[in-house]
Amino acid sequence: MSTTIIKNIGELVLPKKSTRALKGKEMDELLIVKDGMVVIEDGKVIYSGEKTDDYTADQEIDAEGKLVTPALVDPHTHVVHGGSREHELALKIQGVDYLEILEQGGGILNTVEATKKASFDELLEKASKNIIRMIQHGVLTVESKSGYGLDLENELKQLKVSHALEEKFPITMKHTYLGPHAVPKGRENEEFLQEMTDLLQNNEIKKLSDFADIFTETGVFSVEESRRYMEAAKEAGYDLKIHADEIDPLGGLGLAIEQGAVSADHLVAASDKDKKALKDSDTIAVLLPGTTFYLGKDDYADARGMIDNGGAVALATDFNPGSCVTDNLQMIMTIGAIKLRMTPKEVWNAVTVNAAHAIKTDRGTLDAGDDANLVIWNAPNHEYVPYHYGVNHASKVIANGQVVFEQPGLNL
Repeated sequence: MSTTIIKNIGELVLPKKSTRALKGKEMDELLIVKDGMVVIEDGKVIYSGEKTDDYTADQEIDAEGKLVTPALVDPHTHVVHGGSREHELALKIQGVDYLEILEQGGGILNTVEATKKASFDELLEKASKNIIRMIQHGVLTVESKSGYGLDLENELKQLKVSHALEEKFPITMKHTYLGPHAVPKGRENEEFLQEMTDLLQNNEIKKLSDFADIFTETGVFSVEESRRYMEAAKEAGYDLKIHADEIDPLGGLGLAIEQGAVSADHLVAASDKDKKALKDSDTIAVLLPGTTFYLGKDDYADARGMIDNGGAVALATDFNPGSCVTDNLQMIMTIGAIKLRMTPKEVWNAVTVNAAHAIKTDRGTLDAGDDANLVIWNAPNHEYVPYHYGVNHASKVIANGQVVFEQPGLNL
């Protein structure tokens, strides 16, 4: 057995392990240990807490008074895709909105074409670069959606690439089938949605997918269409997710709660009634403030209303080639603090334990028995990371007890 001690920790952040996501006031509760220590044995945490002399080690890592936290969890990404859409930036600046770009054949449909043209190896190579950047920024758990195939062959291709990423890198991946992500040009909603619904029964899709998701929005799928899809997905054995109320208040959050979805994501336009209903549900609000920022919108999701009414909130990048082109969850933490008015403690819980619950994985904590996935930050305390924005604060990223990334110094 190999034992590693991480010593001289300035602040050790220990989110609360629970059987459900943290809600309401719980989100502002975070155990912070001064002068802490973590003991790792064969890739597992065997102790985390105050400094003690009870353990000896084969290896010691000096945290040099820095902040140590669980590795981050990104519970909503579109990391597997072909092409890029930098040409749409000028359109956004000119005021052309997201749905108009989509109607012109841009947006998601542009990426669909690029994804169909790309081979498995090309998609894997492209996605690998993004996963590496995510790891370098402290993320070791990632949810990955399909949805740029819109047919069996290419949805499967995306899901297989997603699984290949998990085999290639020291990360945990969760995989989501998002066949009804957009309606191809020339297709009718009902016909296409039925085709994507039928794919829920495909044995390969079922084997490769942890969740089923749908884009409920004006110009895409209605609440009633989404309800039929979600009911079929539940019957087929999938856990549910939904892109909901991103632009128009259609009632997608209420539908997610009604259907018992694990998460409802976006929620910028969610109604007050539905936000209050989060309190008495198990559905987690996964908020994507980087998307609002990148689309140049002024109105952000009402995280305060959700939390203050007793709901559970997580944060994610929504990394994708059109509406949020960032691999940096640290940047999202800052936007969550500044634009969503979340406290630093709420932000940390939203990117660790609650983000893990949003994709049903046992990550985001550093209790005894947990996999030793953690980050030593170039920061003196938990408040500093969301405060000093736009840079990478991850000093060392440790996966299963092994250092997988370390920021280099300067050779001057």
